[in-house]
Amino acid sequence: MQSHQIDFSKGSIRKNVWQVAAPMLVAQLLNLLYNIVDRIYIGMLPGEGTFALAGLGLCFPIITFITAFANLFGLGGAPLFSIQRGKGDLKEAGHIMGTSFVMLIITGVALTVVGMFFQKPLLYLFGASDLTYSYAGDYMVIYLIGTVFVMISLGMNPFINSQGYARIGMLTVLFGALSNIVLDPVFIFVFHMGVRGAALATILSQGLSAVWVLRFLTGKQAELTLKRESMRLSAIRIKKIMALGSSSFFMSCTDSMVQVACNKMLYLFGGDIYISVMAVISSIRQIAQTPVMAVTDGVSPVISYNYGAGNDRRVKEAIKLITFVSIFYTTLVWFLLLIFPEFFIGIFNRDAQLIKTAVPALHVYFFGFFMMALQFAGQSVFKALNKAKHAVFFSLLRKAIIVVPLTLFLPHVGGLGVMGVFMAEPISNVIGGTACFVTMLRVVLPELKKREKNSMA
Repeated sequence: MQSHQIDFSKGSIRKNVWQVAAPMLVAQLLNLLYNIVDRIYIGMLPGEGTFALAGLGLCFPIITFITAFANLFGLGGAPLFSIQRGKGDLKEAGHIMGTSFVMLIITGVALTVVGMFFQKPLLYLFGASDLTYSYAGDYMVIYLIGTVFVMISLGMNPFINSQGYARIGMLTVLFGALSNIVLDPVFIFVFHMGVRGAALATILSQGLSAVWVLRFLTGKQAELTLKRESMRLSAIRIKKIMALGSSSFFMSCTDSMVQVACNKMLYLFGGDIYISVMAVISSIRQIAQTPVMAVTDGVSPVISYNYGAGNDRRVKEAIKLITFVSIFYTTLVWFLLLIFPEFFIGIFNRDAQLIKTAVPALHVYFFGFFMMALQFAGQSVFKALNKAKHAVFFSLLRKAIIVVPLTLFLPHVGGLGVMGVFMAEPISNVIGGTACFVTMLRVVLPELKKREKNSMA
């Protein structure tokens, strides 16, 4: 297992970001395959694909909630870890990584136990019917068994990337994704396990990724490794990690809230087929936003390291780069989705009625998608610079304060019905994205300018 470590303090910012973002892009695209491949195969099940897809869509809020805890300790600990590396305090960086690991294991076990007890009432609460629960329950029970694998692979991989080993981070996901691609059709079609086979393939794949992460972080090639003495829990460290990770945590939690609200309102105003439509549109959105999220994730350790090292000029260069790339990419994606909606919908289901229903919904949902670029850029900078309060606020603003109320309110206005559900997203992109980015500029740039003046005095 060969590794190449990137020095964030040298070379051009564009090169640093690309060196991290390129492997991250591959890794995130592969990571996307975990669930996307499941949805593609399940959507193609003869005679039951549409409702099986709806059942899988009902599981999204619980899966997203589990991911939220992986982000809480993984994405919360990694920027702090990078800042300490930038300062040269490797001992404290090691303690931060060890604390994050222990908390990921504890929460993973807790989520498994709680999830097993409450998955059935939760799925019905989220909009399941007797028909769709038969699929959702089968998938969810098996998926919950692999929760600890998910926590380790998703939560600890950022600590590999934060040390500059982006290729190793990419391989973490590669092995899991490839195994999922191979195992999915075997379990689903050869062994005739249906959605249960998709869930089993997913948790086995996540298990392989978890083993890879632990092998590297406990081996000799990592600059900083997981050590038993660094795993002693400290309330102060946990608080710091959770404070910074709460942005990503609340972002995932509010995503879960939005999914629940959407499924409930879509079932009420349109029935099971609209839950299938939302499952497809959510999958398309994941594909669409993955590259820009890879770039924002790639710039984060570069910003954090240079901020800790006092290289403010490089921090500003990174902010400019991420803003330009995010706006250019999301604008391009928006036009592609407007022009070729049937192509993207057909990846997951080719039922004529579903495609006819999904096309207008997709056009409304992705209207003004380029405004999401401002949210991506602003949130990335806030998290990288340990601006926890700002990151949390704008996570809550767009989803909990704007999207959820609009999702519940708009279907009742002027006979909008299901289209009111899909309209909530573009409205939140405009308001939330603008507010986040403008605030980032007004808060971060003056601080960096002041730090530069102080360093020159």
